[in-house]
Amino acid sequence: MTNVQHVSLHHLSEQAVTKALEHRRTVATAESLTAGMVSAVLADTPGASGMLQGGVVAYQNSVKENVLKVSPELLADVGSVDSGVAAAMADGARAALGADIGISTTGVAGPEAHDGKPVGTVYIGVATGTGSTGFEYLFSGSRAEIRGQACGAALERLLEALAS
Repeated sequence: MTNVQHVSLHHLSEQAVTKALEHRRTVATAESLTAGMVSAVLADTPGASGMLQGGVVAYQNSVKENVLKVSPELLADVGSVDSGVAAAMADGARAALGADIGISTTGVAGPEAHDGKPVGTVYIGVATGTGSTGFEYLFSGSRAEIRGQACGAALERLLEALAS
């Protein structure tokens, strides 16, 4: 992660924590691609204890199924890198951790393609009381850069969810 990325992530995190506290909303994360980076960046921000419920690192499909309750049929049909899986992961985190908003990340950081998806393919899931959805991204760069960009996208989607 470059210093510019770090500063940007810190800024996005500050905005998200402030907005969550203002609106008295809690957040849970479900991370595959980012392996805890989103919750770590949030936790680095003063005040995070008032809004961050917790997070699940769901690197393996068995964790997505058993902890986050992602349908094994969905994973078998589309693989782990999919917008529907991202939405289900976010919903699973929201339910398992008792949060108002769930945010998830899944994707391919490289160096090899995964589940037929090229390196840089990322999905961010968002779940609220009104439902869940997944958003597709295509990033480029090194493994670390792709993971950093995914973390930034997740924080941006969290900010959008907090604004609604």
